[in-house]
Amino acid sequence: MKSSNPVLGRLSAAAQQPTYTVPGAAAQPYSYGGRTYQQPAGYGYPETVQTARDVMTIDDVVVKTVSLIGAAVAAAAVTWIVVPPPAMGAVWIAAMLIGLVLGLVISFAQVTNPVVLFAYAIVEGVFLGAVSKAFETRWNGIVAQAVIATLSVFLIMAMLYKARIVRATPKFMKVVIGAAAGLAVVMLVNFAISLFTGSAGPLRDGGGIAIIFSLICIVVAALMFVVTFQQIEDGIAAGLPRKYGWLGAFGILVELVWLYLEILRLISYFQED
Repeated sequence: MKSSNPVLGRLSAAAQQPTYTVPGAAAQPYSYGGRTYQQPAGYGYPETVQTARDVMTIDDVVVKTVSLIGAAVAAAAVTWIVVPPPAMGAVWIAAMLIGLVLGLVISFAQVTNPVVLFAYAIVEGVFLGAVSKAFETRWNGIVAQAVIATLSVFLIMAMLYKARIVRATPKFMKVVIGAAAGLAVVMLVNFAISLFTGSAGPLRDGGGIAIIFSLICIVVAALMFVVTFQQIEDGIAAGLPRKYGWLGAFGILVELVWLYLEILRLISYFQED
């Protein structure tokens, strides 16, 4: 339910912020927003691209993403093994709420502190471990199916983006981010109602509406990868500071979690007796 990640829009916005130059460097071309410009003689690169070690690179973003995912998987494994079944529900809800708050803070404040990002990944891992154990207890083998499906969707979207078969145009990005935000609001409202009524409601009861809703969520979550890939690429092209790579990694983690949960739910609907 944390799919509508405001930081994705903010990352691109940060790439458009004005930069400043320092005197004394020779005139050299630099890239910004997909175009190449000639820096006036006597001035250096924009401050955000002066030192190669201090700017975002794709390799750095990949390392950060793998690190966060690794922390989440490790926390999920520990939760799966350590937490007893009677306590899974309480752990599930507590981790979900803490993760939601942390995710919103990271998104809106553009937090790039690795400690905070790893804390979020660990909390999400605890949440995923509890959810996965609960589902696996009821439907044997469902977690492996959901993991394989999630990774498959991620790789397919990465290949489609790389081949430019799916293009992240400005209109595309606005529509997808808007859809993700709308779905997040609907899910939060549905969750709040379920807490008071004790009923999952039509969006999560496994019926026809629930199946359609999960399919819509899966499609939007998959398209959000394209948005994130484009914004990471824009950030690299604009010479954003290296710390912004954490936000790109955070965005991918959020989308992977959302996609996995929706696929897990969808599979469970078809395994009901």
